[in-house]
Amino acid sequence: MKKATFFACACALFMGQAANAQEVVAEEVVVVEDATQGVLLNSFNSNWFITVDGGAGVYFSDFDSERKLSDRFAPAADLFIGKWFSPVIAVRGGASYLRSKGLAKGPVIGSNGEYYKGFNKTIYNQLGPAFDVMFNLTNWWCGYKPNRVYNAIGYVGAGGFFTINKHFDNLDDTNLFGRVGLINSFNLSRRVALSLDIRYTFFGGHRDIYAKMEESLHGQLNAYLGLTFNLGKTTWNAPVVPVCPPAENCDALRARLAAAEARVADLERQLQDCLNRKPEVVKEAEPEALATIYFPIGVSRLTKEDKNIVNAVADVLKADASKKYDVKGYADTYTGSDAINNRLRQQRADNVVKQLVSKGVKNDQVKAVPVQGNLHGDNAALVSLDRCAVIIER
Repeated sequence: MKKATFFACACALFMGQAANAQEVVAEEVVVVEDATQGVLLNSFNSNWFITVDGGAGVYFSDFDSERKLSDRFAPAADLFIGKWFSPVIAVRGGASYLRSKGLAKGPVIGSNGEYYKGFNKTIYNQLGPAFDVMFNLTNWWCGYKPNRVYNAIGYVGAGGFFTINKHFDNLDDTNLFGRVGLINSFNLSRRVALSLDIRYTFFGGHRDIYAKMEESLHGQLNAYLGLTFNLGKTTWNAPVVPVCPPAENCDALRARLAAAEARVADLERQLQDCLNRKPEVVKEAEPEALATIYFPIGVSRLTKEDKNIVNAVADVLKADASKKYDVKGYADTYTGSDAINNRLRQQRADNVVKQLVSKGVKNDQVKAVPVQGNLHGDNAALVSLDRCAVIIER
């Protein structure tokens, strides 16, 4: 009856919560763009940019190690226009200027030549078109975030240089080049970004004074400071997701419901425990022992005092020969092996029986019974009382 009452209370609590929920006024659901759900491609006229930069670099060719490092730095500059096709991939194209300072073998030809430690100082002014494929590593590895300040942008590119040798007359040549670089871009605003570009350009050797091409692959390491101006839409469209209004605070109702459910569960547990409870079995009280003889550890022989006690018991047994008795022998299980303890149980019971019979008790009136286990159960504190023989009526 009580269980049904509690279920009724729980149902009433649910119905009350539903009634309160009907009183909540529905709020408008707002939809917003969420870049964490991915990005959508923009139109072609979005995400264009213009970059202008300038810097300096060091030329690496066959004999440059003979020239002082401080005399090998030369200026460089770029002008690019490009487009991002996604938050990760872009292309750019434009013009690159690169001056290279090096050394060459051979006699000086021309009015501008300068002899230097057995070599000729050379200055190459190189200008030509360049194209790069760019990868925004930050957006690629960490996900697109429109308000991110720093972006690491790697790129690979190629192009061609029209080269004029400043010191040698009439030695104009053209040269293809490739390059790799890393742009560290810092957004100053939505439209403007400051960048540090670390680039390595590699290209074939120039013609020497005999109009022969140098065979080794040359290169130049440059650092540029640049400004990028973003044109059109600068961010990326994202999927639209709904933003639901915050739910009404129902903590009080939830607490009441949880308390009711806990109470019902507790009553169900009590009922189940009652149903599973086994009826108690009332054991008949065993007759009290007529006498108990205690032995030291490992001993089964009766002492003089023990025999006096057994002799007194013999007088009681002979007074009524119709009663039968068991002499139960015990040994503690905490010491000794099973074989030793079994022998002690049997010998202790036998010795008491022999003493009773020697005092006139009939053989069929008493019986030696060795008992497994301890007289007082698993209680180590009473171990000394488990080494005994008990005379008890059947």
